[in-house]
Amino acid sequence: MKSSLALFAEPVLANARRLLWLSLWLLWIPMAVYVAALDYGHSLGILQWALLAVSLIGLVIINAETAVVIYSSRRSNPWFDRGLIQRWCRVRRRRRPSALTLPAVVPESLPLQGTLPLVARPLGSAPLASVPLVSVPFVSVVVAAYLPNEQDIIEDTLLHWLTQVTPPTQGWEIILAYNTPTRLPVENRLQALARRYPALVLLPVPHSHSKAENLNAALQVAAGEMTGIFDADHHPAADCLSRAWAWLYQGRYDVVQGRNIIRNARDSWLTQLIAVEFECIYGISHYGRSLLADTALFGGSNGYWRTSTLRQLGFHHTRLTEDIDVTVRGLLGGCRLVHDPAIVTTELAPDNLRGLWFQRQRWSQGWLEVAGLHLGRVARSPRLDAVQKPYWVLMLLFSQFFYPLVWQVVPMLLSIHLSGRDRDLNFENLNLVLMGLLTLSVVLQVAVAMMLRPKESAYTRRHGLLYCLLSPVYFWLKALIGMVAVVNHLSGSRVWHVTARTKSKPNRWMVALRGAK
Repeated sequence: MKSSLALFAEPVLANARRLLWLSLWLLWIPMAVYVAALDYGHSLGILQWALLAVSLIGLVIINAETAVVIYSSRRSNPWFDRGLIQRWCRVRRRRRPSALTLPAVVPESLPLQGTLPLVARPLGSAPLASVPLVSVPFVSVVVAAYLPNEQDIIEDTLLHWLTQVTPPTQGWEIILAYNTPTRLPVENRLQALARRYPALVLLPVPHSHSKAENLNAALQVAAGEMTGIFDADHHPAADCLSRAWAWLYQGRYDVVQGRNIIRNARDSWLTQLIAVEFECIYGISHYGRSLLADTALFGGSNGYWRTSTLRQLGFHHTRLTEDIDVTVRGLLGGCRLVHDPAIVTTELAPDNLRGLWFQRQRWSQGWLEVAGLHLGRVARSPRLDAVQKPYWVLMLLFSQFFYPLVWQVVPMLLSIHLSGRDRDLNFENLNLVLMGLLTLSVVLQVAVAMMLRPKESAYTRRHGLLYCLLSPVYFWLKALIGMVAVVNHLSGSRVWHVTARTKSKPNRWMVALRGAK
């Protein structure tokens, strides 16, 4: 059994040539240039101010998103309109194009049937106000899978859907869209499961080589008015479909993204870190962005679409992050996206550094790809209002330039020490102050995320403390991964390493279900 360090070393060694090229161009050459510039009496002021500007922007965004989440958690009814900045600045909302115009009233055929809180309740807080739910129409749930990688978990996932999730009042279909290079024994068991549960539809996709191709095949047969997209390791909460439809039925939104939490958080120190990181991402950042700017992104799983809208957009099978690509194309077409942290699903995190490396490398390179394709169109788009447009431009710019720019802190500080000029203590001190403020902002974000964590979470405040202590090291690890992604992108490398999917701890109820067959 390989150690975690050995598994981490594999991707580093596999990318040794790129890392050498990276260190040459982004460390040694810049450092030599900076030393020469300083020795000849020039200043690094432009680059220093660029770094400071990026730090300030990050500081403002992180704290604004955290503050608005705290604000929403203290309201008697947190299910209020998104777009606080638009309302405060009286920004005129863009109207959706006619091709995506949907009914804005509740059909009489969909009667009210009870209430349900739509935002995760803070621990120890008073009960939240509720909003009415309507009868959910026929829904298509698409589970995308690459069976050789996910054959050990796919049965558990499907059984969870079929036995633990509340079906819509007007019926549903659960489409397993999968590809496999060879016939596997698990397919026989899946066919037996489909005979037992008529709602399960098995859809093998011949010649497919990507998740996007599986999803496109499922969209051709999906009959639901709403389509939920899920990865093979996701176990959603029982009320996920009714909560999602509560956002879509009035026609204001086309997509709602839920909250993903880590199910195997207790498996290792790495899964604990990822669990807290996900809570900060889905519970604070994505939610805060939705509250502030009335915009969101589709994260690839636990996302719920109007089927007609998603069918119009489709998925590009050549994209490394087909979810971000379809998000941006949807925004450019006038789609409205919202994030609801109360729509909870659990998933499996990579349990070793090798898996994390390859997963985050693909994510970073995928964002680079999407930014290169769509940044100009986003900046010119008439579909985004005066708040959403700069928000998305900043997100795409950060995906392209954040890691290369922040990495320059190292050669700049080294060059200041190695050059013959006096040290620029003003820059060093200001940089230290901003780094300290960013660190405190991360600590505050983690504290709020831990306070508002859902009851389904498998992590505690102790894990949040561990994350705060290791966050500087974790940040520079992700920065290194991001830099390798930049090199891959510039060199044209597009290798897709499939994230390993293994079971976490056995579920007693799942064992009992199988024994009852």
